[in-house]
Amino acid sequence: MAVTVLAGARVRERRLALGLRQADVARSVGISGSYLNLIEHDRRRIGAEVLDRLAAVLEVSAAALTGTGDAALVEELRAAAVAAGSGAAGSGAAGAAEVDRAAEMLGRFPGWAAMIAGQARKVAQLERAVEVLNDRIGHDPHLSQALHEVLSSASSVRSTAAILAETEDIDATWRARFHANLHQDSERLVAGTEALVAYLDSVEAVEAQGVDPLAEVEGWLAGMGWHLAALEPGGGGVAALDLSGLASGAARVLARDWVAQAAADANAMPMAAVEGCGGDPVLLAQDCGVGVLAAMRRLALRPGSDVGFVLCDGAGAILLRKPVPGFAMPRAGAACALWPLFAALSRPGTPVTALGEMPGPGLRRFGLRAWCEATYPAGFGGPEVRRAGMLIAPVAEPGEALALGGTCRICPRSTCPARREPSILSDIAPAGPPARSEVSTRF
Repeated sequence: MAVTVLAGARVRERRLALGLRQADVARSVGISGSYLNLIEHDRRRIGAEVLDRLAAVLEVSAAALTGTGDAALVEELRAAAVAAGSGAAGSGAAGAAEVDRAAEMLGRFPGWAAMIAGQARKVAQLERAVEVLNDRIGHDPHLSQALHEVLSSASSVRSTAAILAETEDIDATWRARFHANLHQDSERLVAGTEALVAYLDSVEAVEAQGVDPLAEVEGWLAGMGWHLAALEPGGGGVAALDLSGLASGAARVLARDWVAQAAADANAMPMAAVEGCGGDPVLLAQDCGVGVLAAMRRLALRPGSDVGFVLCDGAGAILLRKPVPGFAMPRAGAACALWPLFAALSRPGTPVTALGEMPGPGLRRFGLRAWCEATYPAGFGGPEVRRAGMLIAPVAEPGEALALGGTCRICPRSTCPARREPSILSDIAPAGPPARSEVSTRF
């Protein structure tokens, strides 16, 4: 059996590392120098017997020369090349050719290849960390309140101290009042600083509890695999669900509302109907006589589903997020204005679909389906209340895609027509292709 996986490049690198001459290795293996030269430049196949003799002479295993087990590393290199060249000017045919030579890169320079793959993994980890930190800093009410308290106390101390320092003839009574205020504000400053430090030092505990009621409920649902099995036939019903793990009363209220809604969904849409609709929420809604948003919830939160889901109100505030890897979702509001979710808000009762592309390694693609429903809780003369949902399914579909992001602050697409603010990643990440200003109808 002939070996063709760039073994020649590895033979050459190993021979040079040992300081052996090509002619000496060829003589030891029992082949001509010219034949070994062709092998080293990957212009001739290596038979199994010759490979074994080369491995013995070069003091390595045959597997080390053939690169057996390197397939995963080659894929990492290809993904890194695609991510690095996805938005660069002049990429295309030349960029694709470089991607195709990832295996050659690994064969000729295994050390450099491993380092590049490691850096690509690190970049991906840092990008995810930036998303989490942006989400935490931008939408964490506890952190915002603690910082406000510290800054307010420091400002008060500074003002009082300035009055005492700059005014020489202050009445004794007023001076005593200023001293008392300064003492109280200093205590506030110390207490606020200690609270802030304690909060930042307990990141893991805070994340486990959730930084707000909605986050607590999402964490509770995630812990159950985003499916409340107790609500299915024979599962024990609502009484079988334990809400004691939710730390705040507000979270328990939200969870009870969600459980009641999920119970109604499970009762109206049997799992057989869910599995038989082909993943189409409109068909499921028609078959079961429910709203499309209810059908979308049921599809996204069924057992084993890899489909993400996001729900928002008429103001665009996020009400629920079931995340899917690669599709960044901010914790509250400030999401990408180009999401079909927000286009659906202006078109109640009309399906909005798109093939979306998120920045990151490989420019990940998703099939997006959004729907908005308008209700009138107070009757005919009351206000209209709108809610919209969006299903997010990972796909590998080719063709033109809508360039999306998570939120402007961490989106590297500098040419986006809907950008609200500069990105903190604009100087360190590929910008990606220009974003379209309209929602695609392809899915």
